[in-house]
Amino acid sequence: MSELDGINQHLEELRKRLLRIVLVIGIITAFILTFHAEPIQISGITMYYPSPDPLNNIAAQITNHMKTNLVPEDVRLIQTAPGQAFFAQVYIAALAGIVVGMPVIVKELVGFIKPALKENEIHVSRNITIPALGLFITGCVFSYNLVIPYILDFLYRYGESAGLVTFLNVIEFVTFVLQFLLAFGFSFQLPLVMYAISVSGMVDSDFWRKNIRYAIVIITIFGAVITPDGSGVTMWFIAGPMIALYLIGMIVIERKERKKLNT
Repeated sequence: MSELDGINQHLEELRKRLLRIVLVIGIITAFILTFHAEPIQISGITMYYPSPDPLNNIAAQITNHMKTNLVPEDVRLIQTAPGQAFFAQVYIAALAGIVVGMPVIVKELVGFIKPALKENEIHVSRNITIPALGLFITGCVFSYNLVIPYILDFLYRYGESAGLVTFLNVIEFVTFVLQFLLAFGFSFQLPLVMYAISVSGMVDSDFWRKNIRYAIVIITIFGAVITPDGSGVTMWFIAGPMIALYLIGMIVIERKERKKLNT
């Protein structure tokens, strides 16, 4: 087999795996845009079942929940052009599709790079799949409940102090929220990334302790870039947890290495 044929085979496999990922995300997105989550009481427990309702779909329900829980008081959420509410729901449905389809995404990506991995690297990649999803969801929940409400309230106090009525475009609002959800979802993967790199043998545990100062600088810059205001306050809502996650990852790796040496 020539080198060109080998490259073509890899590209074909990549195309097939990406197509499967897109199909899974697309199906979940279409489901969220088509069905409404209808509540039902079973033995005193509220359960939900899907009911066809494209206009009042699950994405619209999520948008209403975000408006109720995140938009500061006296701030009006509006659309300024036809279709903005629809596209906002598409963004929300797509993010939900990515989160729900994360196991398939990880499975396909690991399957593609598996031939290039060593046996211990394959073992590591399998072991971190479920924790990666758990940390992603944890980061999103942390951001949704603690970070985003404070940042929005903090930023819109300036308008309130000036006696202004604030109108928030639904697209800008949804984009803002999704930006932070994704940022925290991925930033919470930091300990797992550190763990995977160390277990695969690329670096040892001392690497993370020796470079902690550089890591703090990089994390702080990342927090400053991703936050929308220049006050220097809101960036610590991202930088602070990431620094804590870095320290947790470093401690876990050091303990695991010491345990391995003792055995």
